[in-house]
Amino acid sequence: MSENLSGNAGSVVAARWLQSYYLMRAAVSGIWVAAAFIVGTNVSAVAGALLLLYPAWDAAANLLDAQYHGGAKRNRTQALNAVVSGVTTVAVAIALMIGMNAVLGVFGVWATLSGLLQLATAVRRWKSSGAQWPMILSGAQSALVGGLMLKQAGGPAVPSIADIAPYAAFGAVYFLISAAWLAVSNARLRSTPTAEALQ
Repeated sequence: MSENLSGNAGSVVAARWLQSYYLMRAAVSGIWVAAAFIVGTNVSAVAGALLLLYPAWDAAANLLDAQYHGGAKRNRTQALNAVVSGVTTVAVAIALMIGMNAVLGVFGVWATLSGLLQLATAVRRWKSSGAQWPMILSGAQSALVGGLMLKQAGGPAVPSIADIAPYAAFGAVYFLISAAWLAVSNARLRSTPTAEALQ
């Protein structure tokens, strides 16, 4: 029984981390989207800063989660995602000097690659962690949206940060769903040891 209690406790701790992590990702993305629409659409300097911050934050977040789960070597998809996001940050800085079409193109490539890596991470975690189906949907949608961004970037219209913000908004929703799903799962896990202890 003690082994079961220990296993349940470990599951609860891991699930709590993911719940907090997903909630943090949702909150940051939500704040970013609000800033993009409220300020970024009117002040180009703020838009540029936000466009740089988004992939940089994604890189840091992936590294943080990978580190919690045993480091980069044990979480290669997240480590690679962090590298992709870091390179994207540099690419966005260069693209900003060219124009918003170039920026949207960079975001399109990034959305596709990071989406596929997010999907791979969720599939890998499917058996060990809960609430991975929203992450799978999010990764798949991100990859598809990336293709649409690339198509739009090649068009004659000049995009703005408002064309990228919905992508971040959908990501925030998926993270929030995962956090809520885990909150329910965590409540069930917390009650399981008590039930076993009474037997």
